[in-house]
Amino acid sequence: MKIIKLNAIDSTNNYLKQLSNEVSLKNYTVVTTDYQTNGKGQIQNSWHSAKGKNLLFSMLVKFNDLKIKDQAYLNFAISIAVYKVIRSYIKKVKIKWPNDIMSEQNKICGILIENSVKSGTINKSIIGIGLNVNQVNFPKNLSHVTSLQKELKIEIDRDKLLIELINSITSEIETLNNKSFSEIYNYYKLNLYKIEEPCLFKTSANKVFSGKITGVSNQGKLQVITENNVVKEFEVKEISLI
Repeated sequence: MKIIKLNAIDSTNNYLKQLSNEVSLKNYTVVTTDYQTNGKGQIQNSWHSAKGKNLLFSMLVKFNDLKIKDQAYLNFAISIAVYKVIRSYIKKVKIKWPNDIMSEQNKICGILIENSVKSGTINKSIIGIGLNVNQVNFPKNLSHVTSLQKELKIEIDRDKLLIELINSITSEIETLNNKSFSEIYNYYKLNLYKIEEPCLFKTSANKVFSGKITGVSNQGKLQVITENNVVKEFEVKEISLI
């Protein structure tokens, strides 16, 4: 494992992606920074983080035989890896589909996975993690966010936490490479945020409806049973929790 530490960068995902295209990097190479000027989240969202307070890093993962059709299990595995580490610090955490980590009603971590594909397989992934660690003050427009320090009332050693996350991710990737898809899926579903709870949803067409999350498909689509007892599946851009 190689860890590249930077004071500031536009995006660790962008930096590692470009670097991996220019030179040969070892598997599990990590780029971490104290500050991102253009941090990215899911669906072109930005990621806000105070300088020197949180963990912002990206990891290069190479694969030999991960089919594109199985890429949802990569998402599940990374979510599980991060969830397990955060849960070792605070207990009331869940995985919010597709791969945010929630402490009760508040977001504590976001994950962004960018894949490189070739001949029907994923040959490498850039896995970006933004984890709120020691930041306690957030912009007013970010109302449902928290951090480890806010929850625990103590400062966390970011270097130690980074190593814990790296080790957890490499462990779950090993499970993925062993094709233990059922084990990965069952663990992900068991710890899914709001599963089997009545919720309000909003579609991309701004239609609001109530239903319950019943699971996630093998393709990574959210499965929701509506008031009419009809199970529908949604892509990431098609639905959001209210």
